[in-house]
Amino acid sequence: MHITVTDADYEDQVLKSTKPILVDFWAEWCGPCQMQNPILEELEKDLDDKGVIAKMDVDANPTIPGRYGVMSIPTLMLFHKGQLIKQWIGVQSKEVLKSEFDKLIS
Repeated sequence: MHITVTDADYEDQVLKSTKPILVDFWAEWCGPCQMQNPILEELEKDLDDKGVIAKMDVDANPTIPGRYGVMSIPTLMLFHKGQLIKQWIGVQSKEVLKSEFDKLIS
């Protein structure tokens, strides 16, 4: 499942999620972010309904990225039960991301 999150609904959508959720901090102008998108779409299919991919546009939503100290994009953060489990900076492979999801959903 893929959702869009904002500063306003971040807590409800991410921190209160009952499923593991990967937040992609990105921007429209970011070339590497565009490279990450198809990888996240593939991952989404593999996760089926066991995990969530969330996208947050850092230009439109500066508060939450600022809270987490996001300085480079794409930054990917995996949350589970309101806790930050893992963070990556830069484009990541589907295998790397899926292996972390698998630890939480198996």
